[in-house]
Amino acid sequence: MTINVAICAPGKRLERDLADRVLDMAAAEGDINLTFHPQCFARHGHFAGDDATRLDALVACANDPAFDAVWFAHGGYGTNRIAGAALAQLSEVGRSKTFIGYSDAGYFLAGLYRHGVGRPVHGPMVADIRHSGGEAAIARVFDFLRGGTAGLEAGLDERPTVAFNLMTLAMLVGTDLMPGLAGHVVLVEEVSEHLYAVDRLFFHVTQHLRGIAGIRLGRISDVPENDRPFGASEEDIARYWCAKSDIPYLNFADIGHDAGNKIVPFGRYNQVLTA
Repeated sequence: MTINVAICAPGKRLERDLADRVLDMAAAEGDINLTFHPQCFARHGHFAGDDATRLDALVACANDPAFDAVWFAHGGYGTNRIAGAALAQLSEVGRSKTFIGYSDAGYFLAGLYRHGVGRPVHGPMVADIRHSGGEAAIARVFDFLRGGTAGLEAGLDERPTVAFNLMTLAMLVGTDLMPGLAGHVVLVEEVSEHLYAVDRLFFHVTQHLRGIAGIRLGRISDVPENDRPFGASEEDIARYWCAKSDIPYLNFADIGHDAGNKIVPFGRYNQVLTA
């Protein structure tokens, strides 16, 4: 059975050579049919097209019954600018579709989860082919689309779980995209932030997450050098702010801005896989 996947870029533009590499992988697999919306390659300042262009592409991919899933091409700032409008325009087809991405795509995944529509999934994006070992990240998504479980984050259990970039989550709390997460395990990761900024983000986020089942810490990668050592590790930071808000700290999670980023379906993953 062929799995038809639409790809759009609600934030940053995708380079065509990356798309070509992933298309070659799909062609070799034989049962994954990828369709890149032309918007993926548009350019409007920072974005893959202006807001209207990105919104139209996302809605078109979601609502097209020819596709089984929507896969996001790239992260990069921009999804929050269109997420609410896209959610409002989802048809019944779009409201039942699987959506895969992470980082900035988390704004849209969060909105889906808040409204109980679609199947939001934290997982590698097309642009992750650029990382060392990126082919494994792409293969992980292909396997998941077939119903495989090998690429799932190993710590998933019977508790409902979500996964977010820490900055994205900090920007989500208090907005009309933020889902209720009481009783959830929340996985977080971050990239290219100073440790003092990570500390600041945890200060903010944990005060909005009281009542969750706990936090698991993904990789905090590519930390810039500061003019002096911060004096605490990323785990020290997570433990400190979790304790301040009476949130259980549940150790590490295998997610991050890298080729090793594992898949986390939002909710109870067994229910997601059998839905």
